[in-house]
Formats: sequence, structure tokens, C-alpha cells
Amino acid sequence: MITKDKKTKLIQKSAIHSNDSGSPEVQITIFTERISELTKHLKTHKKDNHSRRGLLKLVSKRKKLLDYLKEEDKKRFNKIVKNLKLKG
Repeated sequence: MITKDKKTKLIQKSAIHSNDSGSPEVQITIFTERISELTKHLKTHKKDNHSRRGLLKLVSKRKKLLDYLKEEDKKRFNKIVKNLKLKG
């Protein structure tokens, strides 16, 4: 679970402007953090299929946002992929 403080730091790290909390970059950053936490959880709890389903849904949402960003603004896409060290 992402704490409120950690989420605030993630938002500040990838925000486009001062009041930004919903841009694709911010959402992708938050999804990436949640994905990494769920991945760690599933390494120890191999039979937790409910969490596995949630993980797959998050990965799908992040992929859709990345595809959208890639289509709309290639520069912003490359920046977020580089910052988060994702495969583009």
C-alpha cells in the first residue's frame, strides 16, 4: 500500500505543473509504484490470485496510458519511460 506521503512525493516528482495530480505521467508513476509493490508481495504469496488479478489490471491500465501518451506526445512519452526505466 502506498502511503499518503509517498504518493505526494511521486506526484511532485512527475507533475507537469504545481497543481497536477491527474496527468498521464503522474498516473503512470503511481501505477508503476503499485505494480512494484504487488510484484514483491506476489513473490512471497505465490497463490494469492486476487492480488495477481489486480496486478494484471494495473499493468493493463499503465500500458493503455503509455500507448495514449506515445500517440499524443512522443517527447513526454520518452521522458517518462526514461525516468521510470520502463521498456518503450
